[in-house]
Amino acid sequence: MPTGESAGLSSPPSLTRRQILLAFAGLMTGVLLSSLDQTIVATALPTIVSDLGGLDRLAWVTTAYALAMAVATPVYGKLGDLFGRKYLFQTAIGIFLIGSALCGFAQSMTALIVFRAVQGLGAGGLMSNAQAIVGDLVPPAERGKYQGLIGSVIALATVAGPLLGGFVTEALSWRWVFYVNLPLGALALVVTSFVLRPPAVRRERKPLDFAGGVLLSCGTAALILATSWGGTTYAWTSAPILLLAAASAGCLALFVRVETRAADPLIPLRLLSRNAVVRVACLLTLVAGCLFVGMSTFLPLYEQVVHGKGPTESGLLLAPMLLSMLVCSTVCGRIISRIGKYKRFPVGGTLMAAAGLALLASLGVASPYWRLVIALVFLGFGLGTIGTVTTLAVQNAVDHRDMGVATALNAFSRSIGSSFGVALLGAVFTHRLAAGLSPAEAAALGGDHTTLTRERIDALPPEVHDQVLGTFADALSWVFAAGVPLALCAFLLALALRELPLRGKQPAVPEAADGASAPDAGAVMPSPPRGGRGPG
Repeated sequence: MPTGESAGLSSPPSLTRRQILLAFAGLMTGVLLSSLDQTIVATALPTIVSDLGGLDRLAWVTTAYALAMAVATPVYGKLGDLFGRKYLFQTAIGIFLIGSALCGFAQSMTALIVFRAVQGLGAGGLMSNAQAIVGDLVPPAERGKYQGLIGSVIALATVAGPLLGGFVTEALSWRWVFYVNLPLGALALVVTSFVLRPPAVRRERKPLDFAGGVLLSCGTAALILATSWGGTTYAWTSAPILLLAAASAGCLALFVRVETRAADPLIPLRLLSRNAVVRVACLLTLVAGCLFVGMSTFLPLYEQVVHGKGPTESGLLLAPMLLSMLVCSTVCGRIISRIGKYKRFPVGGTLMAAAGLALLASLGVASPYWRLVIALVFLGFGLGTIGTVTTLAVQNAVDHRDMGVATALNAFSRSIGSSFGVALLGAVFTHRLAAGLSPAEAAALGGDHTTLTRERIDALPPEVHDQVLGTFADALSWVFAAGVPLALCAFLLALALRELPLRGKQPAVPEAADGASAPDAGAVMPSPPRGGRGPG
């Protein structure tokens, strides 16, 4: 194992706690920007369509952002390892702000979609680089509390985004949904310019893996489009979806072949083939992404359609999940930093998530709100244990030279999981709704059950109103029930996650046999936590 210098990194600067907190504030602002724009646009979409038109391309406003973000994430991770993360992070902020300003100025739906893709290209470098920079500045034994706060920001942005989007749209205009990013991004640029001092990079320059980047981008794009359009825009067995699936499989297979031969691969396959911690943690992140985004999509639907709540009220009623995730993510991070152990949290958390989903599956039309609150608290506490731990485990298990790409790989897994989650649970919902409608109910709906709203249900004749509402609630119950085996799968992955001692102030050691890498090269760290040194 090379020393810190030969590995290409100088020793991290010795920062005071105040300097670390200031730098972290800038990083958190970047994470907030990236996470918020995945959800804040949702409640502004009807107003955008009424202004710009283009209803047939509405879904692309969100798809373009998610697609560009997922494609860019692993590229940023690799570039950060090669050239340093500070200026790359600031470049990502700049691209994001340019995209935000252009979105606000957009005069057509086509232009808005293109500018949303620009935003996504910037956002792809915010999340993964922020988490990797935390790894540059803070030793593994202390990272838990910082990664926990990042998880809290993600949870806050996911749930609060639609509320903020609705408020800004009503109070100002839909364009301010994008303009609000400008002062936040400018603040992040100023703060990181003055207080962010990650270690300098001194690595041997090798040819960039352009072929790998193109193949991974194309394969990821085809995969996300297939899962986004399947069952909604096109049938799962239609020619466009099958072609996209084949293109994704082909590109990703070629990507694996190219990576085995590249001089400096975009994603070193040894991180997955030889490092069990990275492999299991990324799978756990993928499943957690399925659950988190899937539930964030369908829980508001339960409140708005089944209970007849408005968008803002339904968001507020889901606050128990947000608050429990915020508390759990923050508290778990601090406890991990204190005790030096992390595996027990996702093991217990995934079981809590399964219990919360089982409680959600038991809800019906007449279920009281307190039952929903209990289910949401269980689900929030459960999901709040995962993101912090997987990021920490991945960073703790790899050499510092691979930390950026490993962190990006973990974030990339979350993006893919989010796409799969919405597609999988959406397919369950659509199937159960269609199967549950009686001929009389289907006839009352005019054969169209794909655009059901509470207003449409309330307009139905009295003899079928309650039946359709009950069928809708039952279809959502099946969605929540489908999340239980996903949570149990996450539980098994958490059990399989190998717990390595969080590294403290210790010299580099040879790489372990299973591929778990040595301590961060050149890092200045405190003494290791209880349990002594282990492999890693």
